[in-house]
Amino acid sequence: MEHLPALHLPFFANLLLLLVLARVFGEVMERFKQPAMIGEIMAGVVLGPTMLNVMVRNEELKVISELGVFLLVIIAGLEINIRDIAKTSRGRSLVTSLLAFFIPIGSGFAVAQAFDLELVPAIFVGLCVAITALPVSVRILMDLGQLKSEIGQRIISVAIFDDVLALTILGVLLDVNSASNSNLEVLGQTIAITVGKIVILIAALVLAYRLINKLTDRENFIEAQLDKLLTLMRGKESLLAIMFAFILIFASMTEAAGLHFIIGAFFASMLLSKELVGATHFQEFEKTTHGMAMGFLAPIFFAGIGLEFQFSSISEWGLLAAIIGVSFGSKIVGGYLGARFAGLRHRKALTLGIGLNARGIMELVIANIAYREGLIGTELFSILVIMGVVTTLNTPMLLKRSFAWLGTERD
Repeated sequence: MEHLPALHLPFFANLLLLLVLARVFGEVMERFKQPAMIGEIMAGVVLGPTMLNVMVRNEELKVISELGVFLLVIIAGLEINIRDIAKTSRGRSLVTSLLAFFIPIGSGFAVAQAFDLELVPAIFVGLCVAITALPVSVRILMDLGQLKSEIGQRIISVAIFDDVLALTILGVLLDVNSASNSNLEVLGQTIAITVGKIVILIAALVLAYRLINKLTDRENFIEAQLDKLLTLMRGKESLLAIMFAFILIFASMTEAAGLHFIIGAFFASMLLSKELVGATHFQEFEKTTHGMAMGFLAPIFFAGIGLEFQFSSISEWGLLAAIIGVSFGSKIVGGYLGARFAGLRHRKALTLGIGLNARGIMELVIANIAYREGLIGTELFSILVIMGVVTTLNTPMLLKRSFAWLGTERD
């Protein structure tokens, strides 16, 4: 296709064009019961260098995309209950979560190494293969009416654990990037320092969580104090400001420690709960954050991924096929083996493995961060985007069939 000349439109005209097309394409995908983000990425692909080449992702759009990432990570964190993490960190449940993560990350890394990728890009391939997008999994299970089922709850608990582990590893990778070309001794020291930073961050979160638990033992104590503070504050949307300030404290801490801001934002948002701030305040914050993200910032972020995507940059078609293949195979096998170890029957174990296969939002966030930090090139970024889209598109269909098959199983 012959490219059109680039449109030199003012920033807000570009933003308008990108947002409208992203929402239109997203709405089309929703009508076909697919995640809106697929259509939003397609909007960027249409406007970007792959097709029309009429728009580029400039610095202003990158800033808006960063805000979109921030809110998407908060939404993911709000859906996680720390008690659920504790459940998946004991006994056979822990083994299930570990196998569902480390078999895919090892398989993805091995495939990348087989195609002669360097160490850090190969680890990122493994990380993107290993992750399960919690928000996408929740949405798929809700659409299938299986969110509260035994397998649905197991899928969510494993996805929670794997997302937390993936973001922790992401923090290590980003911090050791500067030492990636150093000798093994320097690299080892850098990794040790980074792990120490994360341990300190987790310790701070644990202390905060225990303090919160003690305060919540006094019935509605924090909610009551929050109500008093909101009564004193006359400004509108004071609740939103207080909540974001709380999350930004941890995001700033992680940035000061040399880690990416999403690590702190993710963990801080996990601390927020209905029990802590009250169901009304929590739902108001969640609804407002979700509205800002899904109505404006997230479509710009996903469309921006489409603008960065370059189909013409892909020359390693074997690598693309191998990554897609290992993404399906290793995640399903990892989930299946873990579930079998936990005592689930064959069909239930296979259903769980299939349910973990959607990458979606979190995989794209990680791939985008790696690309922005210069850790992966345009070709590998485009391959990882395709992998995320393909696995997300196929999981609802496969999981629907698997649940129907599961319903025919005899005890």
